[in-house]
Amino acid sequence: MAIEDVTTRLRNPEAAQTVIAILKQRFADKVQTGEAFRAQHAHTTTYLPAQLPDAVFFAESAEDVKAVVKACAAHKVPVIPFGTGSSLEGQVNAPEGGISIDFSRMNRVLAVNAEDLDCTVEPGITREELNAYLRDTGLFFPIDPGANASIGGMASTRASGTNAVRYGTMKDVVLAVTAVTADGEEITTASRARKSSAGYDLTRLFVGAEGTLGVITSVTLKLAGIPEKIAGGVSSFATLEDACNAVIMTIQMGIPVARIELLDALQVKACNAYSGLDFPETPLLLLEFHGSEQAVAMQSEQFAEIAAECGGSEFVWTANAEERNRLWKARHNAYWAGRALKPDYEGFSTDVCVPISRLADCVRETQADIAAEGILAPVVGHAGDGNFHLLVLFDKDKPGEIEKIEAFTVRLAERAIAMGGTSTGEHGVGQGKKRVVGKELGSAVAMMRAIKQALDPDNIFNPGKIF
Repeated sequence: MAIEDVTTRLRNPEAAQTVIAILKQRFADKVQTGEAFRAQHAHTTTYLPAQLPDAVFFAESAEDVKAVVKACAAHKVPVIPFGTGSSLEGQVNAPEGGISIDFSRMNRVLAVNAEDLDCTVEPGITREELNAYLRDTGLFFPIDPGANASIGGMASTRASGTNAVRYGTMKDVVLAVTAVTADGEEITTASRARKSSAGYDLTRLFVGAEGTLGVITSVTLKLAGIPEKIAGGVSSFATLEDACNAVIMTIQMGIPVARIELLDALQVKACNAYSGLDFPETPLLLLEFHGSEQAVAMQSEQFAEIAAECGGSEFVWTANAEERNRLWKARHNAYWAGRALKPDYEGFSTDVCVPISRLADCVRETQADIAAEGILAPVVGHAGDGNFHLLVLFDKDKPGEIEKIEAFTVRLAERAIAMGGTSTGEHGVGQGKKRVVGKELGSAVAMMRAIKQALDPDNIFNPGKIF
């Protein structure tokens, strides 16, 4: 992550004003050019500067999106899709200006096929809105990145979250998308069938493209049955390595854990203070099991044995929904708890992911790096799939501080890549990780550029991201 990667690029204000005039004539107040609207659609959750679009368009249908893209394509004006703005790597910034398409009004459920365990939704619906809609069907959408993100945004960044160890990530649950391409036409990438060998996998191409290949207008998703029983619990460990070893053993033994989250001692301290908990301020594992009453009891007992073998405390688990929700609310508030450690500091969240067998090594070396640099950075992770996050806190006004933090995050990414992992497990590339994606993918980046050039020859879709 580097400020130099988000410098303002060449803009064409005259072309942007032409497009705005065209859209205002047809759509009136669906087009907003006030600074407050534009600033809201360019914010970042890091120290990266916000780069405002020239206008915000509030889309209400796929036809609206097609009209915007056609106008922008004709005048070579950028298009930046916007869900809820919860992305972490500058994905919604507009370095070349352009039109931000806000999808908050495209939040309808288009179809639910309960017998097939799937549904089709518009991109602006959030995961919480979708699950509220599905509640009476006995089904739920299992991907939970923590933030109440939009489904379109989650697809675009290939999001995952706390349930990924059991239910997978967005690449595993998206069956198909419809998307508006650079010619202003809408395509469908696949059917609702659970498998197909008909040509290129265009669905996976759009999932994770961060809006750089087209604009998603609907998403067809796999759903899961609401579990008969859900149990959760915690276990504390003397060291992070002990906790990581317990995670590794749990996964390698095939215990079907739904969530297994890792908090280091500093993050536990922060959560205790912020959420009124009283856990020992040592590394902590927070787990959840889904299944029948007998299954969750057996899985909890199996993990208790693993925790004991790895030097953990007694695994205290409960099926009481109120107690369990209190624990997970604290976990979802980990970002704000971390920020509260130093309220006057800036903070940004970064993540890496490694093969599960290297998790303990990567966390241990990262903690040594944190200590050597004198950095304040609590660790929390979706440890069941080798993914962990750091909230790096720093004084942006201290000379050399930002440069030190940027160097640290590059080393973190390089460490994960050297261990067979990735520079980002779920945050995406955006602007913040452009400088390391080449180190991870090598010459494959050239192929990605070629795909981008073929599908978006005028570079109107979310320019300045990924490459």
